[in-house]
Amino acid sequence: MKLRGLSPLPNRFRTMPLHRVWLRLVCCSLPLSFCLLPLLAGSAAADVQEDEERALKAAVEAVAPAVLRIETFGGLEKVDSVLVGTGPTTGLAVSEDGYILSSAFNFVQKPSSILVTLPSGKRATADIVARDESRMLVLLKVAADEKLLVPQAVPRDEMVVGQWSIAVGRTFELGQPNVSVGVLSATNRIWGKALQTDAKISPSNYGGPLVDIQGRVLGILVPLSPQRQGEVAGAEWYDSGIGFAVPLADVYAQLDKLKSGSDLKPGLLGVSLKRGDIYATPAEVAACPAKSPAYEAGLRVGDTIVEVNGKPVARQAQLRHALGPHYAGDQVQVVAERKGQRQEFVVTLAETIEPYERPFLGVLPNRDPPPEGGGVPVRFVFPGSPAAQAGIQAGDVLTALGDERLPDSRTLQDGIARLEPGNAAKLVRLRDGEPQDVTVALATVPSNVVDQLPPARGDLPLPDQRPAVGKVEIKLPEEKNEAFAWVPENYNPQVPYGLVVWLQSPQEYDFEKLAERWKSHCEAHDLILLAPKSADARRWLPTEVDIVRKLVDSLAVNYPLDPRRVVVGGYQAGGAMALLVAFGHRDLVRGVAVVDASLPRGGAVPDNDPIERLDYYVGLAAKSPQAARIRAGVEQLQKIKAPVTVTEMGDTVRDLNDEELSELARWVDSLDRI
Repeated sequence: MKLRGLSPLPNRFRTMPLHRVWLRLVCCSLPLSFCLLPLLAGSAAADVQEDEERALKAAVEAVAPAVLRIETFGGLEKVDSVLVGTGPTTGLAVSEDGYILSSAFNFVQKPSSILVTLPSGKRATADIVARDESRMLVLLKVAADEKLLVPQAVPRDEMVVGQWSIAVGRTFELGQPNVSVGVLSATNRIWGKALQTDAKISPSNYGGPLVDIQGRVLGILVPLSPQRQGEVAGAEWYDSGIGFAVPLADVYAQLDKLKSGSDLKPGLLGVSLKRGDIYATPAEVAACPAKSPAYEAGLRVGDTIVEVNGKPVARQAQLRHALGPHYAGDQVQVVAERKGQRQEFVVTLAETIEPYERPFLGVLPNRDPPPEGGGVPVRFVFPGSPAAQAGIQAGDVLTALGDERLPDSRTLQDGIARLEPGNAAKLVRLRDGEPQDVTVALATVPSNVVDQLPPARGDLPLPDQRPAVGKVEIKLPEEKNEAFAWVPENYNPQVPYGLVVWLQSPQEYDFEKLAERWKSHCEAHDLILLAPKSADARRWLPTEVDIVRKLVDSLAVNYPLDPRRVVVGGYQAGGAMALLVAFGHRDLVRGVAVVDASLPRGGAVPDNDPIERLDYYVGLAAKSPQAARIRAGVEQLQKIKAPVTVTEMGDTVRDLNDEELSELARWVDSLDRI
């Protein structure tokens, strides 16, 4: 007997246990002469199906008394553009004396009252005792004496990919739980904090258990996202076949702390890693602020983290996985390589880290190629800056910072970024061929824009061959969006150019008019203008955030860009979209300029980072309907100590006038300030 070659499994087989798949494949793969075998197999399959149904029902019946219906009343109807409502939700009993765990999503509307239906059918009030802000859970306490049934948790080492997983909720019929069946599709997802299932997961079972075929609890169902943190993060994957559950075994380990009323917070190490693909790049420390847990434990810039709590770390993603499950206050054993030697550290993870504040020396570097032997030629010294007070002048060449030689301006920028405002920076400057030691007390980045800037470089002869200049179409074959760039007529490919990506309101796209306004500024400040157009004539779509990035990458193939002067901006709807692009692509964008546009509602503002710098330029009209929200956003940015320049534009809502546009161009030109 010989089996025919097997084709890929049909969809209906992919989530079946292997014994069912094998039985059905055998039935459809043997020669027809085996006429009795299909009959026998069909009978066996029916028996297996009946056994499965009985096992699934028994599993749900075993856990059902611990699955409780929760009703919330009052509060918000919409959070972060997500309708949350006030319908019934689900919780899981975890202590017989009235403690219940549920998803934080179920309480994001901040309800004024909470009622729980107990196994006896009685309803009792409940209060939130504590929150797990890492795994997005809440612990409730019911005001009743009725004892609750506590389910058994599946040990971590018994969770196997491919096993049955049953999602249980209690939101529809009071006496009957709602059930969705699938398999456990992955473990250690969401940076080591969650299990993944292909069972349908939605608000109908958030807060309920994910159970195995024995009725034991694998985890508590919650919406989660690997990209975002928050109560509603991941809710967009409603019934998609991608659902997450926090292992109950992990939660039980923290239950006493939650019962005491202590909220659990994500644990922070306090380092920035070297730029690169997190799935391929080693975990090399690029920045380590002086007040961070990592710095206090002894880690330093240049160290490469290779192990956490005995687990090897070869890539940045592995570091995130190793740290992800830990809470603030946890101690972790970190091993790092420093100049070829292994160093061991004990780091106590923090709940918060004091916002990074960028130190300011007060110079703009010249953009000519570095002189022979290295060094940073000074193009401009900001009036009143630490550099000006120390006597540094335009034309000086800075050759060393402390004991570190300066081959180029990027090295100086990175070296200054490792210090703090108020620190003393020891520099060596070269003036008229004579080296001189200079000590500078660093300040903070100013918010004003200087009135005039000298040329950034000397005249360089244009090469015989250049890419196209003037109006250039940038087209992505796979996308509908149109986009045009303006490349100045004096474009010189020997010089990296800054980039301004200007996003116009969809109804007002006019490249010719926009380019006419920017032409002189592009020529004076070595800038290229890129103007993408939304595919929908009515609005920008969130999915176009990545399309804008693709357009920039396509442009950069033929026009080398200065990575320190990539700016995205826009007016009103275009400005709102610019913020999404800037926040979504921190590795690319160094400045965001918005006119009459506020921060995204409920969106997380990225921290001020020493490596992925982001400066803000805000144009504000006093009588704009958004004025209050824009000012609140500016205060939020100042609170995290991000560099913010605010231009007051009078009362009337409008786009930038010629004078203000000139100021914006100088702001872009000075983003490589140190």
